[in-house]
Amino acid sequence: MAATLVDAGPLRDSTTFKEARDGAEAYLQARLAAKAPVTDKEFEVPVIDISPSFSGSILERQKIAHQIQKACTTSGFFYITNHGVSKTSRSGILQQAQRFMHKLSPEQKEKLHTKHSRLGLGWEPSEYTSLAGDLETKEGWNFAYEAAMDRTGGDGKYTNLDGTTGNGNMWPKEEDLPGFYDAVKEYYGGVLDLARHLFRLFALSLGLEETYFDPMTTHPGGIARLLYYPPPKTPLSATPSSEEAIGLGAHSDYECFTLLLSSAVPGLEILKPSGHWHIASPPPDSFIVNVADFLMRWTNGLYKSTVHRVVNRGTQARYSVPFFFSVNYDTLVETLPTCLAEGEEISDSGNHTSNIRAESPEA
Repeated sequence: MAATLVDAGPLRDSTTFKEARDGAEAYLQARLAAKAPVTDKEFEVPVIDISPSFSGSILERQKIAHQIQKACTTSGFFYITNHGVSKTSRSGILQQAQRFMHKLSPEQKEKLHTKHSRLGLGWEPSEYTSLAGDLETKEGWNFAYEAAMDRTGGDGKYTNLDGTTGNGNMWPKEEDLPGFYDAVKEYYGGVLDLARHLFRLFALSLGLEETYFDPMTTHPGGIARLLYYPPPKTPLSATPSSEEAIGLGAHSDYECFTLLLSSAVPGLEILKPSGHWHIASPPPDSFIVNVADFLMRWTNGLYKSTVHRVVNRGTQARYSVPFFFSVNYDTLVETLPTCLAEGEEISDSGNHTSNIRAESPEA
């Protein structure tokens, strides 16, 4: 598949976009600056076996949803096992991440550089969009939803984040990286199916009809990244600190939730309420799932979008594939009806009639 460029044009609502970015930045800084003594007693990243959620029993699905609800209201993170995404496709996508980073020449990568995309897609060297300045070391390739990768075939109505239509992905040429597109397509289709399934469990966890989000995910936002974190030049302490060379700076994610696949080399670190960093150690064959800013805002602050970062403390390279899942970008979103506080309501215009608590998460 050759590179495809899209003339995205201006954002349709720059005011809303700026408010969202400013709100996310304020939340991040507030979490990083928190100094009040807080207990980590309830902090936990549970392992949830979701195999019962594929059964025909609504009671079994509700049990899994209850476990998800507990995780989302405390740490905002959980692991899932027995999720249905094949080992072949998972190992395959990690292999493609390694091939992309090391088989393509600098000239071939340059043609796929994200600077050529108005949508932020394509190859991203560490110095291009760093969250932590000179401390950050990573390399990535970003890609988004395509109907061709959707096992449902899509509905033909996909729009990009800025409201434009058309495929904005920039793919390496087949002759440069044989089999790359097919392997990415296979993995993306599987993880997209899983994300839709998880959204049904999220719906149950929020006291909504199981199919509540279904009409909103027919051509969803689904940006993914292939990421490479080289080992540090000098060994890092096994005890996390705030001042060290990191792979990806402290941040919170921006869609509804994230599905993260990673190689065996650990790296994800989660900011606990006390301000200390928790090193995530996922069990084999699992995904890490975390709540993102959009879902925190949508649930009126009930579900927690937790700050995290990536630090490769090992002696080997780390590869990971985060999948940021959202609803159709043309969906009108209002506070979920089960998440309204007493006295709150949705106005006729679809706007929340009081301040959304997610703008001040500590409230």
